[in-house]
Amino acid sequence: METIEELLQTLGRTVGVENLTLGALLRVAVMVLVGWLVIRILMRMVDRLLDKSGSVASIKPYIHTAVHVFLWFLLLLMLAGTLGLETTSVIALLSVAGLAVSMAMQNTLSNLAGGLVLLVTKPFGPGDYVETDGISGTVAAVNMSYTVFHTPDNKEIFVPNSQLSAAKIINYNRLGRRRMDLTFTASYDASTAQVRTAIQEVLSATLGILDDPAPAVYLSEYQASSIQYLVRLWTLSGDYWDVYYALLEGVRESFARHGVEMTYDHLNVHIVEK
Repeated sequence: METIEELLQTLGRTVGVENLTLGALLRVAVMVLVGWLVIRILMRMVDRLLDKSGSVASIKPYIHTAVHVFLWFLLLLMLAGTLGLETTSVIALLSVAGLAVSMAMQNTLSNLAGGLVLLVTKPFGPGDYVETDGISGTVAAVNMSYTVFHTPDNKEIFVPNSQLSAAKIINYNRLGRRRMDLTFTASYDASTAQVRTAIQEVLSATLGILDDPAPAVYLSEYQASSIQYLVRLWTLSGDYWDVYYALLEGVRESFARHGVEMTYDHLNVHIVEK
C-alpha cells in the first residue's frame, strides 16, 4: 500500500497535483459516476423541455449539444478542484482564448446568432417566396450561417443570416393568399356599366380567382383623358402571377369585343401657318 501511495504522490507532483492519494482517486471516481448520472438526468429533462417547445424544434440538436458540453465542462472543473488543481488560471486562460476566437470569428458568430434568430422566430421557411433587403426569391434552405434563395431567373443566392435577421422581410406565402389590385383606363365615351361588364366577363372566365372575398370593380379616378377603374381580387399565393398575366391579356381582348377604348397619353400638335 505504501508503494502505491508513493507512486500516486510521484504522479501527482508530475501533473501538478499535490497530495494525490488513493482516497482522492476514489472520490474522483465516485464524482465521475454521480456526475455522469446527473448529466443524463438533466439532459433528459432538457430534451423533454425542447420537445414541448415547438419554436426551437429546428435547433434542438444544437441546444442539446451545447448544454451537454457545458455540463461536462462543469464536472471537469469540479474534478480539478477535488484534485487540488488551480481552476482559476484555467478559467482565465479559457476566457482569453474564447475572446480571441470570438474576435477572429466575429462574422461567423454573427451569422450563427442570426441563424438562431431565424430558426426560432421562423419568419419564412423552405418554399416561401420572400422579398428582403433587395432580394426576391424562393427560400431553398435555412442553414445556421446562410439562407439559400432561388430567384425566378434561376439564380442561387447565399445570404448571410446576420443580414437577414436585421432586415425587413416580406413573406408572400405565409398567409396562404394574396390580394391583387389592378388598374385599367377607359375612354370617357364608354359607360361605367359597359366597362364593368367587360371586366367582370374576364374575372368570371379566369381560373384561380377566389370567390370569397368576391372580386370587385370600382371607378377609382377621373383623369385628364380617361377614367381609371380599380379591379380588386384575391388569389392563392401560388396562383398570383398566373392570374395577373391572364387578366392583363383578357381585359384588353374583352375591351375590344365590347367596344371600350383603352386610352393612352398622347400629344396633339397643331401647326399654324402665318
